[in-house]
Amino acid sequence: MRSDDDVLRQDGVGEPDGLERLWTPHRMAYIKGESKPEDETAAQCPFCRIPTLEDEPGLVIHRGTTAYVVLNLYPYSPGHLMVVPYRHIADYTETSAEEAVEIAGLTKRAMEVVRTVSGAHGFNIGMNQGSIAGAGIAAHLHQHVVPRWSGDANFMPIIGRTKVLPQVMSDTRKLLAEAW
Repeated sequence: MRSDDDVLRQDGVGEPDGLERLWTPHRMAYIKGESKPEDETAAQCPFCRIPTLEDEPGLVIHRGTTAYVVLNLYPYSPGHLMVVPYRHIADYTETSAEEAVEIAGLTKRAMEVVRTVSGAHGFNIGMNQGSIAGAGIAAHLHQHVVPRWSGDANFMPIIGRTKVLPQVMSDTRKLLAEAW
């Protein structure tokens, strides 16, 4: 039988309650919508701005002919990549045949590279089409390539409302870019 002292309590501030906490203050920029486009024009779009940056500060892994691969600045898991067409389009049906083929090829290559450098056991791959479907930036198409591992911390965003990333973004970018 447990005593009152053995029971974990969520008391907030005050006496320690036995729960460990992970603080992720960098997430507040995302939560507050900082640097989010003011409108849906290409001039406001971060996915249009990223290709104008150097690879390292832009977190670019690879540049193709019609699309590029970039680390997600707000990843669901380590190595979370996005495949993004250069052209400012919102819907997958708007891709040209060449863009659709390159997006598919870059997605396949992204999976191969991430598997090679991190031993990912599986992937979540997808496009959120429209803000109602969960797209953070609905005006510019982007495909998520999210590596997963058996026993990974996928419960953390749901239960803990945080994400656990074991490596800083610049190190992850370098590792993936070199393997590409």
